[in-house]
Amino acid sequence: LLPVYCSEDSAVKLLLKDSVRMAITTHPLNDKQKEFVGSHNLSVTQSKIAYDAFALIVNKANTDTVINLDELRAIVQGRITDWKQLEVTHRSGKLSLVFDASGSSTVRYMKDSLNGGKELKGNIFAQGSNLKVIQAVKENPNVIGVVSTDWLRQEKGDTTVIKSFQDLDVHVMLVGKVGKKANDWQRPYQYYIATGEYPLVRSVWAITTDPRTRSALKSFYFFLKDNVGQRVICNSSQLLPRNQVQVREVSVQ
Repeated sequence: LLPVYCSEDSAVKLLLKDSVRMAITTHPLNDKQKEFVGSHNLSVTQSKIAYDAFALIVNKANTDTVINLDELRAIVQGRITDWKQLEVTHRSGKLSLVFDASGSSTVRYMKDSLNGGKELKGNIFAQGSNLKVIQAVKENPNVIGVVSTDWLRQEKGDTTVIKSFQDLDVHVMLVGKVGKKANDWQRPYQYYIATGEYPLVRSVWAITTDPRTRSALKSFYFFLKDNVGQRVICNSSQLLPRNQVQVREVSVQ
């Protein structure tokens, strides 16, 4: 298997052109796309394999580390452009939101989930990659970065789940659902993805058009779905596996 690392938009285009026969995306193919694949005498097999959370990150020098969904929505709609417009803030000055690339799944999520499918407005800037987003946040205390939480683990060089975001070179913001009190706001730990308390979550899908039943590609697809693959996802990334997980509260004395 030879992976191709690209934006979600590019991955879907490659799949539809039959340049690749498997893609990992954050949404399934729609009926029109499946019909297009069928016109080339191929069929689509797709399944949800995990849940991924977005982390909102700020510079270590920035003490403003809480935000709610209404405020984030106002930022991507261009209605909030200054730090002093946030409800809980100690800063003033231009507030910018930075993300990876224009064709990425991050942008699609922001458009669809926070802006009714419309183009993003305001101080919104693409950096070219998730690692560059993290670097931009380290260099500028006035920006908020949007990254998949797993990129924080990769940037740190960890091969297992991050147990505490406190050890990172950036602050991970607390994000609150509308109507929730500040003490109910959470960071994107797997636990809060599982309980539904963290709001910025999307699904991760595996999609294949490989017609062969015993190919390495099909085997990998089914591996991602089965219990062994799901445990790998749970134990070696910040993603939450699709299969039901046991959530336990532990009291530390």
